[in-house]
Formats: sequence, structure tokens, C-alpha cells
Amino acid sequence: MVKEKILVTAALPYANGPIHLGHLSGAYIPADIYVRYQRLKGSNIIFISGSDEHGVPITITADKEGVKPQEIINRYHNQNKEAFEKLGVSFDNYSRTSLPMHHETGKEFFLKYYKMGILKEKKSLQFYDNKAKMFLPDRYVEGTCPNCGFEEARSDECENCGALYQPNELKNPKSKITGEEPVLKETSHWYFPLGKYQKRLENYVNEMNEKFGWKENVLQYCRSWFKDGLEDRAVTRDLDWGIKVPIDSADGKVLYVWFEAVLGYISSTKELSEKLGNVDLWKDYWLDEKTKYVAFIGKDNVVFHCIIFPSMLMAWNDGSEEKYVLPQNVPANEFLNFEGKKFSKSRNWGISVTDFLEIFPADPLRYTLAANLPETRDTDFYWKEFQLRNNSELADILGNFINRSITFVQKHFEGKVPAQGKMEIIDSEMLSLISEYPSKVAKLFEAYKIRDGVLEIMNLARAGNKYFNDSEPWKTIKSDKDKCGTTLYVCLQTIYTLAELMWPVVPFSSEKVFHILNAEKTEWENCSNNNLETGHSLNQPEIIFPKIEDEVIEKQMEKLNTTENKAENLPDDIVTIDDFLKIKLKVAEVIGAEKLEKSEKLLKLLVKLENEERQVIAGIAKSYKPEEIIGKKVIIVANLKPAKLMGYESKGMVLAVEDENGNLNVLSTSSIVKNGTRVK
Repeated sequence: MVKEKILVTAALPYANGPIHLGHLSGAYIPADIYVRYQRLKGSNIIFISGSDEHGVPITITADKEGVKPQEIINRYHNQNKEAFEKLGVSFDNYSRTSLPMHHETGKEFFLKYYKMGILKEKKSLQFYDNKAKMFLPDRYVEGTCPNCGFEEARSDECENCGALYQPNELKNPKSKITGEEPVLKETSHWYFPLGKYQKRLENYVNEMNEKFGWKENVLQYCRSWFKDGLEDRAVTRDLDWGIKVPIDSADGKVLYVWFEAVLGYISSTKELSEKLGNVDLWKDYWLDEKTKYVAFIGKDNVVFHCIIFPSMLMAWNDGSEEKYVLPQNVPANEFLNFEGKKFSKSRNWGISVTDFLEIFPADPLRYTLAANLPETRDTDFYWKEFQLRNNSELADILGNFINRSITFVQKHFEGKVPAQGKMEIIDSEMLSLISEYPSKVAKLFEAYKIRDGVLEIMNLARAGNKYFNDSEPWKTIKSDKDKCGTTLYVCLQTIYTLAELMWPVVPFSSEKVFHILNAEKTEWENCSNNNLETGHSLNQPEIIFPKIEDEVIEKQMEKLNTTENKAENLPDDIVTIDDFLKIKLKVAEVIGAEKLEKSEKLLKLLVKLENEERQVIAGIAKSYKPEEIIGKKVIIVANLKPAKLMGYESKGMVLAVEDENGNLNVLSTSSIVKNGTRVK
């Protein structure tokens, strides 16, 4: 039977810092589980990734450290490659975009488009730093967003509100290199006509979804781009770090990283071909329409892998007999947060994979992330949940079932698989149950529902424990040894099945179980057969999943608290939750309002709580007319010590926020909230 040919790529991480747990949940853990599962199926599959080593983030990091970009990429490429290896992420090739082969591939694509007349040369205004004597990429310019007033906006996009704008619309621009105000200077670049391919891209996305069922979050993201309309995108930029544009008139320009980075999948496959001594092997995957190409990414990369990269491949295919295969599916995940907050390199919030693996083994992390993958919504990594997953699920359910079964066999059956005696209903039902699991889990993995597949595997371990308990081998060993032997025979077959099903998820632990069983893996579809023959000798049991003690987790929590306090620059006079709870914030309806004659700022308000009315003096007269505030349900500090303002008693304080123009906005709530309701 011809095996399915599958090409799997995982997003190229930037080599400007260490990978963290969020990266793993987004692309690498689900991709590796899927690939390992396909290998057990016997699929003809290769798994490709590598470091993205060009672009502004690399140069910014290098500038901050006062070193060359090459030093940065060497450091983090090697560090991340080693972290992936220790974690068991089983790439067939993990390349890097600084290699000559990648540069050649990037230039080849640019020249192809250039000669086909696809690229358009356009002039535009971009920020230029006269002191540094260089054009400033987007991330090198910071200013005030013209849309929301965010003061750390980039030259073309605001990360706070998502607004896009022209560089000349940015307020108060500053160069992040010199701190000087940059000037707008004319430059020319080559543009890829993305809009030209919009209709084809829409048809492509719809067709792939109809045939292979794309995730809803991916479809929504694509549709939002299509709705706004695709526009030309520059494929070059003024920078000295990257792939030099291969035409004479482009001196001082490099290929834009968005354009060349995705080509890293192709160049990495070419590198693999050379390593294997078959330079044309890459064509068997990339240039064969029968190849199933799956691209694992995080949601922030959807546009590049569902719109930009496919359009680039379409453009190439239009002018070539050798046609690239487009992604059949792009199962992008949402984001993983860390203890309720986004991972942040600048605030040192989170933990790198390298640091994590210095404290804990890989498999508990792999399992925890897999069981909580952000497949449909953002999820969180919590230290306490990590401990709970390891102790209560891996150790107490899976590990306990394996250990108690093997120990019993060693003690009472000389460490050999007992004979399958007379089968009772409970035994037949358990064997029938495990026979269902390979196809049940396979169906979920094939649909990229990795989290659900992992849940089902653990459910089988739960069923194994229940079967052991219900069969009571500690009793039957005394009353009916043959029956006891049948129970242990069934348990061992279940353990074998579990070891295989769990191999994509916790490969290191699975290998330990196979060693204890003194057995080898089989093909996925055969793993629920009776793979351990009667009389087969087992090795001595060992603890597969040691428990994680409270003090180990508490130490990590302490580090977290220290980091959080430093990151937030907390003042010395911080309050505790007990202090805060002393303040009673309540909903109050404004039933009367008038200006104070001798004050421009103060309004005298009559507010109604649940069973009382009281007078509150509020400094909001410059922002609200009396008739505008009447009827609003505002938030007041209800237990504030009464005070006199301009001779009038005030029994409370109205809460408000000030905008950038000095206007006050009173905090209010819905009209359906009852007066006197406490705000918590």
C-alpha cells in the first residue's frame, strides 16, 4: 500500500531570544505530536523548521548589546535548537535563514517575479535618521498613535489599537537609535501585487476548508483581510542585514523578511536533501501535487501562511512547469499566556524552554501543554496546574496503573506475561475498549484536535485503573491464580497500547515503558492487538513520573512574584487586598445636579443609594453640564469621611478618569444595576 506523503512545517522562530512556552503551544508541540503519530502510522513524512535570522528584531537586539547581528543569531539559533532537541521536538531538519542556500532561494524567487514583471517599483516617504545616516525600519521609530494616542506606536502600525497609517501621520516621531526626530525622505522599493491574487486566494481558502475543514479562527482571520481588501506589499527595505536584492539598481536594499522568511521552509528541505545525499529529494515533497502540506503556526502568523505565502507560490506556479504545492491545512493555535498575563521579554515575564528544562524533565511539560493547547481560544500556563497535571494525571493515573501492574507481575508471575485464561465479561470488555482507542485517537489527531486526543488517551489509563481495581487481583492471586493471570494479561496489553498512544505526547516516558515491557513499538493500527505473548519476560519496573513537591513549585512562584514586583516598579506604599476591601465602592444614581456659583469645577450632586440619598460635591463641572449627569448611575466611594468643599458637605467621592485632553469621564454602569450595589 502506498503511504501518504506529508510535508509538515512549523513556524520559524526569530533568533533574537530564547523560545518560551507560548511558542511551544502555538506551533511546536502540536506539530511534533502530529508528526510522531504519522510516523507510527507509517506515513512518508518530513518535519521542517529553522531559525528566522533576518529582520529588524535581530538588529535591535544586536544594537542593544553592542554586537554584530551574526553573534545574536548564532547564540539563539544554537540555544533554541538544543532546547527543541531536549524537549523531543523531532524535526527532520532545523535550518537557518542565514545560510547561503536560503539566500540563493530568496534571490531566486525575487528574480523570478522580477523577470515575469510581477513586481512594481514605487517611491514612498519613509523616516530617515540624519544623525545615524540611515532609513529607519518600522520598529526603529516610535511616536504617538494618531488614532488612540498610544505613545509607543510604531511608524506604520499601533500595537495598542491595531490602527494602520502612513508614516507622516505618526505624531512626535523619535528614532530609537539616536533619540532624534527623524525626517521623511523619499526612497523606492519593489512591491508584490497581493491584491491581484485576492480572488484566487479566497477560492483557495474556501476550497481547502470545504475539503479539509480549516479551523474557524483561521477562516475568520483570512476573511477579515479579504474584507479590508489586499494591497501591494513592499518586498524590499533599506537595511544592511538580510538577503541583498539581486539587481544592480537596488544597492543598500535587502529582501523584506516577511517575503523571504517563509521561503525558509523550502531552503530547509533543500538542506535536508543535501544531508541525505539526494539533492532532488525536496522536489518530491514541494513539487508533487499529491503531497499533503500542513503548516503549524501561532495565530499571529496566519496572514503569512494563508494569504502571503500561497500568493507567492501561485505567482511562481503561473510562470513555471514545476509547481509548488500549497498548504492543505494551517491549524493555527491561539496564544498561551503565563499565569494570566502575556509572555513578555521586556518585563521578564514567563520562562524560557531552556530554563524550564534545567528544573523539570521534558515530558510533564509536553503533556501539560498538550492537555491545555489553545486550539480555539487563549489559554494559560499556571505552575500549580503543571504540578497537578504531573502528580494527579501522569503519576497517579497513568504511572500508577503501569507500576502496580508490572510490580504485581514481577512479584507473583516471575516477571513474565501470564497466560490468558478464561475470559469473563469484565476482561472481554476491557480488551474491546482498548481496541477502539487507536482509531478514536487517530480521528482526533487527523482533525488536529490534539488536546482532545490527549484527553482520550488519559481516559484509557483511567479505565485501566478501574479495571485493575474492579478485578481485585490482590484477592484472586489467593483464590484463583489463573483468573488473576488473566487480569494481569489484560493490564499488560493495555499498558502496551498506552505506551504507543502516548509516544507522540510523552516520548521519553513512553520509551521507558517499552523498556520495562521489553518490547518495541508497532504500527499505530496494531498497537491494541495482543502484542505481548504469554511467557514474555519483563524488565524491572521503575517510577516513570516522579511527583513534583510543593516546595519546588513554591520556589518558582516566589521567582514570579519577585519578577512581577520589579516589572511593575511597585511603590513602597503598596496596599494589601485587605486594605483595599476597606474601601466601599457603590453604585449611586444621580437624581439632582447644580453648579456651585463661586466654582468653575464643582457640581453639587444629589445621589441615591439603596435606602438613602446623600450630597456629593464632584469636580466635574468643566466636563459635564448638570442636565448631562442627571440619571447616570455612577460609582462613588461610599464610606469616605465627610468633608466640606466651598462650604458644602460632601459625603462621598465620584470616580472618574481623565483623558489626554484633560476631560473627565465619570465611571458609570448599566441602568439595570440596583442603586447601592457594591462594586467588587
